[in-house]
Amino acid sequence: MTGTLLARRTAFGATALGGGRRWRPSPFLVFGGLFWLVMSLAFWRVPMCCDFGQHAAVVERLKDDLLHPAHPMADLPGDGSAYYSPYAVAQGLFAKVTGLAGWQVVKLSGPLNLLVLLTGIGRFVRGLTPRPWAPVLALFAMVLLWGTRMAWWSGYLGLMSMTGNLGYPSTFAIGLAFWAWAWAGSLAKGLRRGLWPYVGLGTLCGLVLLIHPISSVAAVLGVVAFAASDRRAWEWAGLGAWAATGLTAAAVAALWPYFSVFSLVGDESVDWIHRQLYTEMPQRFWLALLGLPALWLRLRRDRRDPLVLMFALECAVVAYGWVSGHYTYGRILGLTLVPLQFALAIELAAPRPWGWRRGALAGATALGACVGFFQIQAGAVVPRALDPIGFDQPPRWPGYGWAVGHMGRGDVVLTDGYRPTRSVPGLGANLVAPAWPDASLAEEVRNRRLAAVRAYLAPDSTRAERSAIVRRYEVRWLLLGPDQKVPPEAVVVDWSRRTGEVLARVGGATPANAPLIG
Repeated sequence: MTGTLLARRTAFGATALGGGRRWRPSPFLVFGGLFWLVMSLAFWRVPMCCDFGQHAAVVERLKDDLLHPAHPMADLPGDGSAYYSPYAVAQGLFAKVTGLAGWQVVKLSGPLNLLVLLTGIGRFVRGLTPRPWAPVLALFAMVLLWGTRMAWWSGYLGLMSMTGNLGYPSTFAIGLAFWAWAWAGSLAKGLRRGLWPYVGLGTLCGLVLLIHPISSVAAVLGVVAFAASDRRAWEWAGLGAWAATGLTAAAVAALWPYFSVFSLVGDESVDWIHRQLYTEMPQRFWLALLGLPALWLRLRRDRRDPLVLMFALECAVVAYGWVSGHYTYGRILGLTLVPLQFALAIELAAPRPWGWRRGALAGATALGACVGFFQIQAGAVVPRALDPIGFDQPPRWPGYGWAVGHMGRGDVVLTDGYRPTRSVPGLGANLVAPAWPDASLAEEVRNRRLAAVRAYLAPDSTRAERSAIVRRYEVRWLLLGPDQKVPPEAVVVDWSRRTGEVLARVGGATPANAPLIG
């Protein structure tokens, strides 16, 4: 034993003096590092759009009051809002300490989230195979092998979708999910002893549950798949150890003071939004089916293969979402592709010589990756100025700094525009009616507020009706589309040269020279 240690030290010493083998970075360190740089820059060049404003608003509210934040989008209490996760609280604390605006913190979170994701992928794949190129192939399969129809949603990790959602909690949670799967894999192989590793895994699962509850469904299913692949789990001792993981996860989630994650079980308020996840599924995901042969080979080798079990469990949950009408479960579709993509990558990373079947699979995969890249994903990393073909580009929403710059912090804005309702709260203003359902606000109250906005903007509304709405909701500003008429009692303050939208002051609003928010 002593001789072995001395030999290792001698080898390290010889390397340090240049007399031994030099350290070489792994392929994943090289290509993963390049990917991190390119995607971070791609994410940074896309302006705030889609759900970005929602997450920036969460940081703004926590920056104002870390212990009792207001509703993310309205001048209302935020008690019970599931947006106030440990991840968001850490962002709010960072914003409070640094003085950065919410949107700046979300932008900075993108590269950090991507780092957690990449390291999680590397650790997970290395737990499945020692083949050095497998993590590289898994990464590129994950971002390219989707379909030929855009799949843009939080938690979907195609190249194009990542340009918008890298800064979201879902990306961080999925990165932690990969770490949880790697951890579960080491436990299933018996590489760790004692009860504490199971408790540690449960703590990590509980954290994922709090950060992004719907992604945690896929994360937990992956852990269950590894537990089922562990033959000791079918014995009393092994079953008790894995049960400690589940109990710890539940305890961590139950102890979080900002909201009760268990109250979200059975919540149907956002199912109608997610129904579209089930439309055009073949077009959105068919390239990932290239991994079916590889998954079939794994099944033939081992009927308890964790990737096979993970895929079966996740498909069952997605199917349940469709049959039951709880379409929110479709949010795990992006992670349902992971077993297919990663099984394919591991199969293709096998050392040569290859047989004709593996060669054909490699050729089909290369063709599929090219189709996915040039058909859908290329615009994510190829700027318009360097684009010789005209690839589809990520959304480029207009900014609303021109409007919010006239407002005081926390002012209430009345608008029904799709983009301003999702952007303005991220700059520190409040809406009369929040754009999304939230557990901290009863849905009937939100619907009543939406009806008030429609009534105010109706062409046949009277001045008395509009004044009553202004007083009831303490409205200070109107943000109107170019085709909407400005009420006679409102004072136009500014307008957007790009969109034609108009900002008008009502109800004793703050002066037009109020400090810029954010």
